Amino acid sequence: MFLQLDKKDPNNIAAIEESGQKITYGELVENTSHIRGIIPERSIVFLMCKNVIGALSAYISMVENKIVPVTLSESIDKELFNTLLETYRPQFICTETKNIKEYKFKEVFEDKEFTYLSTNYEKYPINDKLELLMTTSGSTGSPKLVRYKKGNLEANAKNVAAAWGWTSNERPICDLLINYTMGLNVINTHLYVGATLLLITSNITEKKYWDFIKANRATNFTGVPFSYDLLWKLKFFRMDLPHLTTLSEGGGKLTDQMFIKVAKFAQENDKRFIASFGTTETSARLSMLTPDMAIEKKGSIGKAIPEGELVLFDDDGNEIEQIEAEGELGYKGPNVTMGYAYAIEDLMLDDEFNGVYKTGDIARRDKDGFYFIVGRKSRFLKMLGHRVSLDQSERLIKEKFNIDCACGGTDEQMEIYVTEMEDTDIIKRFISEKTGIYSTMFKVMQVREIPRNSTGKILYKKLVL
Repeated sequence: MFLQLDKKDPNNIAAIEESGQKITYGELVENTSHIRGIIPERSIVFLMCKNVIGALSAYISMVENKIVPVTLSESIDKELFNTLLETYRPQFICTETKNIKEYKFKEVFEDKEFTYLSTNYEKYPINDKLELLMTTSGSTGSPKLVRYKKGNLEANAKNVAAAWGWTSNERPICDLLINYTMGLNVINTHLYVGATLLLITSNITEKKYWDFIKANRATNFTGVPFSYDLLWKLKFFRMDLPHLTTLSEGGGKLTDQMFIKVAKFAQENDKRFIASFGTTETSARLSMLTPDMAIEKKGSIGKAIPEGELVLFDDDGNEIEQIEAEGELGYKGPNVTMGYAYAIEDLMLDDEFNGVYKTGDIARRDKDGFYFIVGRKSRFLKMLGHRVSLDQSERLIKEKFNIDCACGGTDEQMEIYVTEMEDTDIIKRFISEKTGIYSTMFKVMQVREIPRNSTGKILYKKLVL
């Protein structure tokens, strides 16, 4: 069975949500049979995700029954949702029952407060290997999906669980969303070892968030760089959390300052700090830096997880053999997905990555074989752990406001240069809604003109107020 759930003690608690509702491994396994004969195999289902037991059970049930979920946030931008709906024509939508009035589709089946709705779109052929579809945050506003094949999720769950040393005694904080690749990875890796998930929908700044994890003796936390900035402001490092033994980080690069702060805190308080790196295209994590090397190799993404291999490619796409080198970071392993989809026809495609993925990141390999991200080959930022395409953001703003625009900046703040726009806050709110990222992460500046060369390409280095 998927993630070997049937081999776990059926009486053990698989998940607890903030409402206090619980589900055992036995119930989770039993629930997978509820949709058999109701939702046909190889159907495409939009799963509107929320960190609650109903969404968790629906995800497990679909994968186990050879139904292909497209994991989407319940608060997805409506325009993007409609684009995806028109592009992929799913046969069903699975959403929290209280939200069904938002969709004008027929109710088919309800389980754990989640209802399946029939869209009346006809079923169409898809590749036999296809198991899951996820949006990638680099595809802001577009129908681009990452195609997972059977075996990707389980390989990553098994190898990450082994690398991190997870056991059935873990009680992970699951506040990263199910539709976010790292959020799903936290769930899969812990279910694989029979642990108890603590499913959280509240914000890290809310009192009930901390009351919940304290009451349920949370053992590990996984966050993106912004999470650690918030923890520092919340004086987390002074809190009394005796059961919390592991701090894990990914989804972007911590500043060297914060990296050292977290590493030293862990070292001085008998805890582990594990930095990692991954992408949606590699089922989340592909590398880790072991706790014992956190200070010595600060800022490093470490080395590949078990069964994986990190490599560097030169500008011609050839693998760089020398130990100390710099090039485009690549990864080989069983968790590499099949490729992308932009339309229904792409769901019939076979494996295009063939176990090798080039990340687009420029990395340095030191003499000890540790890897450090030093830049990016393509134009995207990694904001709060989400890849945001600068080019796509430009297009959205240009189309919405009919103005010239150029986007740049850093992972900490996107800089948006516009012309002929007096109220720049409107743009900030717009792009915040489109990306799902706090408006404070964007800075909008008005300029006289966007500098371009003779062929019309933007000269980003010449942008000035």
